Amino acid sequence: MFHCEPHSVRTHDLLGIDANHLIDAHASAPEWVEEYLRKSPFVVVRRGRLTDQEIPVGVRGAERNQRWATFCHPKFVITILSPPQLLRRTVPMSRADVIPAFRALNVLKDRWADLDLPWGPTGSVGFELATGRPVTAEVSDLDIAIRARERISREQARSLWERVVGLQTKVDVRVETPECSFSLEEFACASCPRILLRYPGGLRLGDDPWSGCLSTMETAT
Repeated sequence: MFHCEPHSVRTHDLLGIDANHLIDAHASAPEWVEEYLRKSPFVVVRRGRLTDQEIPVGVRGAERNQRWATFCHPKFVITILSPPQLLRRTVPMSRADVIPAFRALNVLKDRWADLDLPWGPTGSVGFELATGRPVTAEVSDLDIAIRARERISREQARSLWERVVGLQTKVDVRVETPECSFSLEEFACASCPRILLRYPGGLRLGDDPWSGCLSTMETAT
């Protein structure tokens, strides 16, 4: 039997869950939640504080306004799919031919072939690759997460971002450190050393995404 340790999941991971248990634990959920959890029993890990009893997750419906933030007990988790795992899944040609975000992902795989950091798709592309449910639209962005436990330089960030520019769809790349996350584009292109950092407790401005030292940060307004 699979046993999920809360410390083994990270923001953007997709969790295959026991839908019945999660539904029973949240009787006050919006009406659409039960329908879509039974169709695709997956939730995405949100940024937040994890405990032995709660993993912050989001449930995705069919419409853009159908997003529900809740918590999942680790014992309800059956599988964990990370963005780097989803990168290894093949995009069906029938989808790549009509969805720009999938075409962009295939191009980015080639452009970032030398990247030795774990990375992969999130958002609608990641969800579709995990579940097989066609949720990615022609206008969908390509959302990417790079997991950078060790510090990367601004020069490396610029090199990566230059290879994103020109793709035929909007691409949002988030760099995830052990402390927080930030926009690759902002880190690569900002003239000011301080950038917007996303922590479990909220947004802050800081110049070192790999440091938990609050002396270098200020709360974003």
